[in-house]
Amino acid sequence: MTMPIAPSGEQVELTHGDRRAVIVEVGGGLRTYTVGGRDVLDGYAADELCTSGRGQVLLPWPNRIEDGSYEFEGSRHQLPLTEVSAGNAIHGLVRWATWVIAERGADRVVVEHVLHPQPGYPFSLALRVEYALDADGLTVRTTATNVGADACPFGSGMHPYFTLGTPTVDSLTLTVPARHAMESDPRGLPGAPRPVEGTDLDFRRSRLLGGMTLDTTFTDLERGDDGLARVLLRDDSGGTELTVWADGAYTHFQLFTGDPLPDVNRRSLAVEPMSCPANAFQTGDGVVRLEPGASWTGAWGIA
Repeated sequence: MTMPIAPSGEQVELTHGDRRAVIVEVGGGLRTYTVGGRDVLDGYAADELCTSGRGQVLLPWPNRIEDGSYEFEGSRHQLPLTEVSAGNAIHGLVRWATWVIAERGADRVVVEHVLHPQPGYPFSLALRVEYALDADGLTVRTTATNVGADACPFGSGMHPYFTLGTPTVDSLTLTVPARHAMESDPRGLPGAPRPVEGTDLDFRRSRLLGGMTLDTTFTDLERGDDGLARVLLRDDSGGTELTVWADGAYTHFQLFTGDPLPDVNRRSLAVEPMSCPANAFQTGDGVVRLEPGASWTGAWGIA
């Protein structure tokens, strides 16, 4: 009798010391990440279908495109509306695709996928995501190469939800090094960036998240001398803290408390590194124009 295939396909387990991560074939995403046996990622079981974007790779654009419609190089393109209720195309084209495990070791794996031309995105990309564990944590490095004949628009993101083991995120202290924020409208599309100074979106100094609802894009990021921007999440009562960092290729963080989603509702906090905000294919904000043969690389990680 043939054994059933897991909904997320082949499972690749990485270990380094007390750190453990599981990468999946479907979507090339991050299913679980634990440290010392404790969940850091609010993931999902091997026999479950991924819901709410948990740990998924968002390429060739993160977040939403209004009406699934955009113009590039004088041509109008129409994407399938994958968020039907709001009339948007959401989170790219590779979340449910089969990725190839190109390299693997005890603490490192590389997954690859070729995105072929299709209605709404008639371009060709060779995609590569490397996951690596070390004593400091997990590093995720994404590379996209235009293997087609024409220039193409591109954006990158990922959708991890984080937990420190508390029943909700309300008791956690949050630090976000952003000088501007973009609040979402009812369709999940961002408004203009506004200074956080003097508003309840100013998390540059650590403060309690409390009951605040977030589905917010943070940008104009303050960075350390190493060029990294860091979002910190801390449980003062338990004495635990995690850092989500991103290099200069990622210019935005989307923070989402998951309030409308029953499976993640305030149980965890999505901290999504993005190279551009939502609706960037329409607005042009942060969109990378990849010439034929050109590559884009960005890295983020968990410490």
